[in-house]
Amino acid sequence: MRGTAKSKVRGALRGAVAVVAAASTALLVTSCDGQHDAGNDAAPHASAARPSPSPTPDWNPRPQSIASLGDSITRGFDACSVLKDCPEASWATGTKVDSLARRLLPSPATSSWNLAKTGARMADLPDQMHTAVERKPQLVTVLVGANDACRNEVSYMTPVDDFRADFESSVAELRKALPKSQLYVASVPDLKRLWTAGRNNGLAKTVWKLGLCPTMLRDPDAQDPASEERRAQVDKRVGEYNAVLKDVCRRDKLCRYDASVHSYDFDGDQLSKWDWFHPSKSGQGRLAEMAYREITAVRPTG
Repeated sequence: MRGTAKSKVRGALRGAVAVVAAASTALLVTSCDGQHDAGNDAAPHASAARPSPSPTPDWNPRPQSIASLGDSITRGFDACSVLKDCPEASWATGTKVDSLARRLLPSPATSSWNLAKTGARMADLPDQMHTAVERKPQLVTVLVGANDACRNEVSYMTPVDDFRADFESSVAELRKALPKSQLYVASVPDLKRLWTAGRNNGLAKTVWKLGLCPTMLRDPDAQDPASEERRAQVDKRVGEYNAVLKDVCRRDKLCRYDASVHSYDFDGDQLSKWDWFHPSKSGQGRLAEMAYREITAVRPTG
């Protein structure tokens, strides 16, 4: 082949190689979805443009079913008659008060379940949660903890670490079984404020002598250092319980903690006339109002 011809062939080959190389480069730097990746500096922008594989779930202010867990407060104990549960007056699911279920659900009787137990402590919550998830509620409410502080002696109060472990276990149970269900957690009521509300009422003090929350309500007139220290320890433990509830709830994207239950000042009309401790029907209505406000709020307030 003559030199000139060879030069022409080599030039043609170089041109073909250049075209192929350019095309290959274009394919390598173009992603499958048509986004251009210019290297490591541009990679974050490409990632940000794609939808998250696990988008942050939105809070639904209108759940269609409710399972309510907790203790005697949610069972409506002493709200209708002495020493008896009255779930129909419960703040959560009751039919005799403007309960949370009546405010939220089109059919409260068939889509709400009161699974609370009088006398329950946090240690009982995992079993209650296990029962609740079988019903697949869109919202679970929890109000528990007063009985953990209301013991015969302050040394018997539930340790904070145990309280946390059982609450975390319950939340994990819900998340594993129902990852999209929402959780409303009410703070533990202010037991010391309840003592303040009833300590000047003769009937209340007579009832309290029967053994109602002895760590706080025993010897309600006593002002000696030991009695004051006993009440202070109970008050401190309730605060620690609420700190646990808030912390665990904060780390769950579909949980709302309601501090207003602890800060609310229940007066005589809102406390049971039989024990001056549990909410009356009026008090149950206030609890329902607070829960409804938190659950339907655009953003959590707790």
